[in-house]
Amino acid sequence: MRIAIVSDMHIGYERFYDDAYEQAREALLKAASMADIILLPGDIFDKRAPKPEVIAQALSVFRELGTHEFVAHVDKFEGAGRAYTKLPIIAISGTHERTAAGKENPLGLLALAGLLVDASESQVVVGKGNEKVAIYGLGGLSEERVVEKLKELGPSPINGAFNVFMLHQSIYEILPFDDSFMHYDDLPKGFDLYVCGHIHSRVKANVHGKLFLIPGSTVLTQLKEGEQDRKGFIVFDTEKYDYEFVEIDSRPFVVKRLAFDNADVGTVRKKCEDAVEECIRGSEKKPIVKLYLEGSFDLGSAGELGLRAIIMKHANDAILEIDASALKEPEIEKSIEGIREKSIDSIGIKDIGMQILRSKLKELGFNGSINVEELFEMLSDTKTSKKEKIIENALDFLDDEKE
Repeated sequence: MRIAIVSDMHIGYERFYDDAYEQAREALLKAASMADIILLPGDIFDKRAPKPEVIAQALSVFRELGTHEFVAHVDKFEGAGRAYTKLPIIAISGTHERTAAGKENPLGLLALAGLLVDASESQVVVGKGNEKVAIYGLGGLSEERVVEKLKELGPSPINGAFNVFMLHQSIYEILPFDDSFMHYDDLPKGFDLYVCGHIHSRVKANVHGKLFLIPGSTVLTQLKEGEQDRKGFIVFDTEKYDYEFVEIDSRPFVVKRLAFDNADVGTVRKKCEDAVEECIRGSEKKPIVKLYLEGSFDLGSAGELGLRAIIMKHANDAILEIDASALKEPEIEKSIEGIREKSIDSIGIKDIGMQILRSKLKELGFNGSINVEELFEMLSDTKTSKKEKIIENALDFLDDEKE
C-alpha cells in the first residue's frame, strides 16, 4: 500500500493564516489522489482552542477529503482514541492540540464528526484486499512523560501486517539541546516504519534498522534557516520500502546573512536592498525574507540605520524581517565591554552603586552618619534567596540609623 504522511498543518496559524489553510488543503487532496492511507502525525490545528472559523476551515477540508473514494478502509481499532469512520485517515494529537486530561481537544471534534480516526494511544488496522497496515499512534506528550508512557502502553507490532509507529515528539538525536528529550532507542522495537511530527523540517534516519521519517510542516511558522526547503508531504510505498517527497505550492522562504566590518550606514542599507531585490526577483509568490546583519558599523553623522524604512518600502514585494542584533557599533561595544569589566573611567560598579545609594539617602533625609557600605552590601546580597528578609533587615537598619 501507499501511505501519505502529512504533518503539522497548523490550520489557524495567525501570521500566515491563508497559507496555513490553502497549503493544508492542497497537501491533503493531493495525498488522497496518490495514496491509500493518510497519516497525520499531529498539529492539524495551531491552537488547542481554535476559533469557530478555524474549525470551519478544517471541517470543510476534511469533508472534501471524505468524498474521495478510498479503496482501503479501517478494519480494526483498539485504544483510547476515537474511530467513527472507516476512512483510512489516521491522526494523532500534537503538542499544539494537547489539553488537560478529560478535556476535549480539536482533533477529537474531527473524530467525533467521523472525518478521521483519532489514533492517539491506539492501534488501527487498515486493510486493502489481502494487505494490512497496522498503525500505532502516540499523541504529543510532555517530554518528561513520554518514555514512561511508552513503557506503560507497551506498543507492539501485529503479525501479518506492515507496522507503523506514529508519534509527535522532540527527539534528542535531532534536537540535542535538552536531556529530557526522548532518544531513538526509546522507541519500541519491531515496527517496519517510524513516522514523527512536531519538527518542521524534513528528517530521514534509521531506528532499530528501519526508516524513521519526518515530512516537516506544510506551512512556515518558525522562520528558521532549516525551513528554507519547499513544503510538502511524504508518500511511502510498503512494497518497495521506499518513499518520495511531494512538493506543494508553498510560499518561498529565504534566509541571508550579511557581514559588515565597520561599514558606513549607506553601505549597510544598500547591501540590505540588494539582498531583498535578489530574493524577490523571479518569485511568483510574495516571498518571506529574513536578513541577519552581523559584524560592525559606524553611525558617524548619518543618523540611524533606517531598517524600518527598507521593510516598509518592500511591503508589497516581500514579507521582510531584518535581525540586526548581531550588528554592533564599535564605540557602543567598547562601552559595553567596559561595563562587563566593571570599570567606567576607572570607577568600579560597586562604587557607582554606593554613590547612587548615598545620594538617594540624602534626598530622603537620612543623616550623614549612616553606614552606606554596610547597607549596600546588605541590599546586594545574592547568596540568599530570601529577598523579603534582606529588605526587612535593611529597613530595620534604616530605622535604627534615623533614630
